[in-house]
Formats: sequence, C-alpha cells, structure tokens
Amino acid sequence: MKKLNELFNVHYGNKLDLNKMDSQTIANDGVNFVGRSSQNHGVSGTVARLTDVEPYPAGLITVALGGTKILSSFVQEQPFYTAQNVAILTPKSPMTFAEKLYMCLCIRQNRFRYSAFGREANRTLRSLLVPEASEFPLWVRQSDLQQFNQTDLPANPNDKPMPLKIEQWKLFRYDEVFVIKKGCYNKRPPLSSSVSDIPFIGATEKSNGVTGYAKLEVIERYSRDGTIKKEPLERKLFDGKCITVSNNGSVGEAFYQDRQFTCSHDVNPLYLKDKAVELNREIGLFISTVIRLDKYRWGFGRKWRPIRMPSSTIKLPVKADGTPDFDFMERYIKSLPYSSQIQ
Repeated sequence: MKKLNELFNVHYGNKLDLNKMDSQTIANDGVNFVGRSSQNHGVSGTVARLTDVEPYPAGLITVALGGTKILSSFVQEQPFYTAQNVAILTPKSPMTFAEKLYMCLCIRQNRFRYSAFGREANRTLRSLLVPEASEFPLWVRQSDLQQFNQTDLPANPNDKPMPLKIEQWKLFRYDEVFVIKKGCYNKRPPLSSSVSDIPFIGATEKSNGVTGYAKLEVIERYSRDGTIKKEPLERKLFDGKCITVSNNGSVGEAFYQDRQFTCSHDVNPLYLKDKAVELNREIGLFISTVIRLDKYRWGFGRKWRPIRMPSSTIKLPVKADGTPDFDFMERYIKSLPYSSQIQ
C-alpha cells in the first residue's frame, strides 16, 4: 500500500461556478463540467469553452472532496473543467484505463472515513492508502475493455435525436390503454437464485422488480397465502411482454418484463389493449419511464391497487387520429445512445 500522492500528482481543479457559465453542447465545442455529483461520471453539464482557461485533458481522475457522496471518483474521458472541492489526479507512472478504474474503486472504499462525521477530504486525500500497481489483482490487468467500444451507439445510428414535444401528448385513462391484472401472492413461495427458474416480481425498485426465482413445481404447490395447496397455474403465472407496476411499497416503480413470471399481489401487470401492437422492449422502456415519473403522486403512503389504477391517467405521444403513437415510442428509444445494447 502507498499514499495516494506517491502514485499521483494531486491538485485542486478550476474552482468554477456552473451557474456563472454559459451552457453549450459537446457538438458545439462545449466542455464537460465536473462537480461533486456521484452520477454521470461527476459531470453536471456542458459549458462553453473559456478563452482564458484551458480544459484539463481527458484521462485524468476527478475526486469529490465533499458532499453526500464524498470521494466519488471517475476517469474523465473528455476534456473538462471542475467546480470547487474537486481534486484532480495525474498518474506519475503510465496507467491503463482499467487500472485507473480500479483506483477509483479503491478511493471510494475510503468514504466511510468521512461520511459519518461530515468531514471533507481536502487535507487528507493525499495521505489515503491505496494499492500500488504490483498489488493490483490479476483480473484488472487482464480486463478487456475493448469489448465495450461503440456500446454507446443508438440502435438506429442514422436517426437524428427526436424531440419529445410533450405539450402535444394526450392524457389517457389507464383502462383505455392497458388490460390491468392483479398480482398473485400475498406470501411468496420459497425462492431460489437460479435465473433459469421463474422470476418472482415484488414491490421493489431494484433488479427490474425481480426479488428472486421460483421453480415451476414450487409455484404449483404453494398457494397465494403461503400454504401448500395446489391451485391452477394460470392464476399464478403471467405472460411476458408486459409492464409490472408496484402498487404498494415502492409505489409507481415500473419495469418491462419480457419473459413469463409470477408476482406479489403488490404488483399490477399491465398488457396493451391494442392486440395489433407488440409491447416490445423499446415501447416497454418508454412507457415504464413515463409511469415512473408519476411516482410522486403516491408518496404519501397511498396504494395504487388495481381498483384505483383504471381511472388514473397517463400522458402519451399520439398519432393524428388521437391514439397512442407506439411507433414513435419505439423509434425514440432506438435513437438514444446505448440503445444498440437493448436485447
């Protein structure tokens, strides 16, 4: 182990204020602005290039020195400016991209030293102990990051970014768009961790709603109240190509399901009423995102049971005849970066 400043030149960034800078897009020679965020590689936005301040070059590591996510560390892949309380690390010896990523993980693991006491890392960052190159795990050196090249491409690379024009969307009752079904289990059956089994969807905001997996024979044996009693499987199994929405707990969390599943009674499976349209992954991702944006309506302990959902409303893009424009939803998702990886 060595101190961080033995492996890197550690210095403070530009100390600029985002709200005093002009916004600009990367396509128009904009520059990434790195703050103390733990999301989006720490990039808070893109700003116009300053005539008297040269951006830092790509390939350096930024570290947040304060905030709720102190020590958030990222390898910056494009030139950048920084806000206050952001440190910049320049390797003293050549490092591969994979080694820099591993170092970011090592730095973040020191967060516990600060978060419980509201301390900042301005004075102590340089003395943090981190592994030196000879101590890096073998898998770091053997990591093939080339496999991720071009993963940021859209599925339709020739499509230009599509404006949403939300002001032209139309409100629909849920029962105008969806067949709303009731979930099954009040008490879930014994679950496994084998992804080859049937997914069990619960009222969670993680893992696409999947809280575990159940074998088909287990689903058949256990009734909805947890007792061992054979009941028809058709009451417990739901077809894929639908959206599951939590009606209790993490109310409003919505996920697209592409395979057969079983679920808690705290979940509403939604199927399109329009049988001529296949609810594919792109359309499912679009609608799930719209549903999730309404989560705030259920933030006061209210439940969104199937008896209440039909009269709820959802705003969607529409065609000239006033019906939902599912084709636009699909094309919009396929025009987004990384959509080529939707499988």
